[in-house]
Amino acid sequence: MSDYSYIPYKPQPKSIAPTDEAIIEIRAGAGGDEAALFATNLFEMYKHYAARVSWRVSIVDSNQNSLGGYKYISFEIHGSGAFTKMQYESGVHRVQRVPKTEKSGRVHTSTATVAVLPKATEQDVQINLNDLEFNFSRSGGAGGQNVNKVETAVRITHKPTGIVVSSREERSQIANRNRAMEVLRAKLYALKLEEQTGNITEERRKQIGTGDRSEKIRTYNFPQDRITDHRLKKSWGNIEHILDGNLDPILNLLQDGK
Repeated sequence: MSDYSYIPYKPQPKSIAPTDEAIIEIRAGAGGDEAALFATNLFEMYKHYAARVSWRVSIVDSNQNSLGGYKYISFEIHGSGAFTKMQYESGVHRVQRVPKTEKSGRVHTSTATVAVLPKATEQDVQINLNDLEFNFSRSGGAGGQNVNKVETAVRITHKPTGIVVSSREERSQIANRNRAMEVLRAKLYALKLEEQTGNITEERRKQIGTGDRSEKIRTYNFPQDRITDHRLKKSWGNIEHILDGNLDPILNLLQDGK
């Protein structure tokens, strides 16, 4: 995976989601195991930030590698203003550091993609059940541990768009089905919003389906202890402090469009 083209930052409406809660997906990009570990760092950063502002986080689905890094994780953020604040995190995040698995001390560049979707209600998006294909499987922890004896994991395919969503974190099939439907509704709602503004393309439709993004929005440079947001063209020091959930200096500027 090569570098990403720069897309100028354009502030979005202050709030477009009726519930103003958010569903976030993080996927490891270029960099193998190191990218998965970076994806985990991003999830922990958002989880810590949510705790600081009294939001609640609940995992919908995840897939970890042997080192405990997330190859993929989706989660909901429950709390007033979650989407309004977090929508600016959508995009490609790049990290430059010496991986834990690197023996020669060389700096590697890895990426992870973040997709932030507005949580929608059944009134916002009506889904025809005939358009859905359901698959059920057993769910379990990393490495096949704690595998359920019943098929509680749910995978849903929306046939008209090709969007696929899944949930395996709940203990019952019906609970996972409901969580997966929430994610699907959010993705269809995002499509609906962009179609209304005329910004939707077939490629963008695919991106919403996969959670992928083409633009590089931020670089986390560990050797220089610096985070740079490429839309704002600003940098901050003390990476560990920011990764501990102290995101307000960045998010406030993004929300103000400065």
